[in-house]
Amino acid sequence: MDAPIAVGAEAVVTVSEFLGRKAAVKTRVPKGYRNSELDRRIRTTRTRNEVRVMQGARSDTVRTPVVYDVDMSECSITMEFIEGARVKDLLDADPASSKEVCRLMGEALADMHNRGIAHGDFTTSNMILMPDGRLCVIDFSLGSINVGTEEMGVDIRLLQRAFSSAHSAVEGGFDAAMESYAEKKTDAGTVLEKVEEIRNRARYT
Repeated sequence: MDAPIAVGAEAVVTVSEFLGRKAAVKTRVPKGYRNSELDRRIRTTRTRNEVRVMQGARSDTVRTPVVYDVDMSECSITMEFIEGARVKDLLDADPASSKEVCRLMGEALADMHNRGIAHGDFTTSNMILMPDGRLCVIDFSLGSINVGTEEMGVDIRLLQRAFSSAHSAVEGGFDAAMESYAEKKTDAGTVLEKVEEIRNRARYT
């Protein structure tokens, strides 16, 4: 296996090649502490779901990696390698010039939510600003479709927490994202009310 470029709780991502194109391969590795049959079922279910959500999220507004191949025997997804800079790193390096990329975040999230899709881990670590200026959303491991306001609210709350903790120097970044979100999201007020409910729920838990 090639050297990993990312290692998560349940998967490893490596760089590879597919039909002459640079590719990223995400493989869900077996967990020895789980029953082998259960482990296989969990990994295959999550792999199928991730592919379905990632492909469903893609639109004229939302850029996601193109899926080249899925190997269910390995629980792996071979997909387009996205060139560009991780948004987390961009905001850390130059917080003063963040407004446009923050607006792109809001547009992308509103587009997904309008189609009933939640990302599940919508943080700046899971976004790449491509050389052509488009924002690519990656890692749909926790994504889901046909969602309600609860899941949409969680997406926004996660982004809010990312700005307050990891990007406190980015002045007005979250507000810019939410302004863009409110412009594009149908019935945005209902979702934003849910965000406040989730925030208060966490406060008193």
